[in-house]
Amino acid sequence: MTLAAVPDHAADPARRLADLMDATSPATRAHQAHSGTLPVLEPLRPLVPGGGLARGTVTEVGDASLLLAIAAGSAIADPCAWTAAVGLPDLGLAAAAGYGLDLRRFLVADDPGQHIVEVVTALAAACPVVLAAAPAHLPPRTLDRLAAHLRRTGTVLITPGPWPGARLYLEVTAGRWSGLGDGWGQLTGRRVTVTVTGRGSAVRARSAELWLPDANGGVSSVAGVSAGAAPETVSAAVSV
Repeated sequence: MTLAAVPDHAADPARRLADLMDATSPATRAHQAHSGTLPVLEPLRPLVPGGGLARGTVTEVGDASLLLAIAAGSAIADPCAWTAAVGLPDLGLAAAAGYGLDLRRFLVADDPGQHIVEVVTALAAACPVVLAAAPAHLPPRTLDRLAAHLRRTGTVLITPGPWPGARLYLEVTAGRWSGLGDGWGQLTGRRVTVTVTGRGSAVRARSAELWLPDANGGVSSVAGVSAGAAPETVSAAVSV
């Protein structure tokens, strides 16, 4: 079954039904699957080739905060988009909300057991972004079938990895927290270096310094915000 959220502004029942039918129609899903990329949050765009995540691909992210941040762009950009998390029971929902994921449109399957591939396959029909643990010892044929399904639906799979065939690899290569003094204080942000590598146009590594999270629980560029201040810019200083 395909699920979609109805925008909050659609108070009239007839308008709500029309929005729901449009968002879940095969034509809409087919158009989305072939529309190129899914957006990411502005501070992350300089890191990602083309400024977004290529539809129908797998992105491996080796940091829990970064995983949520990279998933949030699509959810913020599309008021009808659902996001799903499969096999990630320790995923922080409060942190997810801080990065901009709407928990009213966030599906969670904490323990799919041996059926993780089947669950991901079903959810990919309704969700442009699926966060999923990497199941161990998957036969190559199963991986190939899932990859083909992702390409058909245009869904981006984001995983902590390792996942054979991932197109992008994002990791935090350095990080330190701010806000604590000598036995006192409060954490106000984590300054990190994020490095992106991958295949194709991403074969050459890119890196940037970000606050992840910043003082507001989101992500912002080190160049434009301090750990104790509100973000004022959305550009990241990137080295290639």
